Amino acid sequence: MYRFLLSRQWVILTLVALLLIPTMIRLGIWQMHRYEERSARNQLVADALGAKPVPVEELTSPGHTVTTKQRYRTVTAEGHFDTDREQVVRRRVNADEEVGFHVLTPFVLTDGKVLLVNRGWIPADGLSQTAFPKIPAPPSGRVAVTGRLMPDETTEASGIKNLKGLPDRQVMLINSEQEARRLDARVLGGYIALTAPEPKGDTPEPLGEPGNENAPLNYAYAIQWWLFAAGVPIGWFILARREARDRAQATAPQETETTPAAV
Repeated sequence: MYRFLLSRQWVILTLVALLLIPTMIRLGIWQMHRYEERSARNQLVADALGAKPVPVEELTSPGHTVTTKQRYRTVTAEGHFDTDREQVVRRRVNADEEVGFHVLTPFVLTDGKVLLVNRGWIPADGLSQTAFPKIPAPPSGRVAVTGRLMPDETTEASGIKNLKGLPDRQVMLINSEQEARRLDARVLGGYIALTAPEPKGDTPEPLGEPGNENAPLNYAYAIQWWLFAAGVPIGWFILARREARDRAQATAPQETETTPAAV
């Protein structure tokens, strides 16, 4: 009755099914790993945002590489803004996906070290983005600032090329080593995304808080792949039963016609 399973068509179908099952199981495992990784990153972000603010020099120093656990930690500092050596970071977008600049202002601490402060987003003055834009001034004199600690930007991490020959006072990446050479100063590793004091007139536009990665979506994908893996043998069995039934129905009339009549 099931001799048709040895046919070329069914052998190929069975081999494909046998390949699909472990492939789908592995895809589900991969999605579960992605779920765990994203959940762990979300927890790190939540822990960092919820941690008590600390002075910036407790977490970073000149030449220091900001770690994953230190990223997004709220830090404080006292000093003054050095607007004479202010720069803008090209090709940055705001919450509405409008292209403009991030304002990067050196903040000179009371001990003489420099902290890079990303004050937020401003629109570009023109389509070419070659002219240095008009930037609202930060508070003058000695002030206290608060912000989220961020690691140096690199091409490898951001995908942004660090182009040369840019217009004056414009950069592609925020990098403390690069700024230390330009400023000829002791620059703390990483930078901060300013959260306080708030700008007057809402310009520069403050940077938003980091969002959570959609970890539950990966969990759902994992379950989906495993359901698909379970469905393959069920589907194969249903097709085989249907094929056997159709073949039995096709041969039944022929057997009736060839049966000798009873005397």
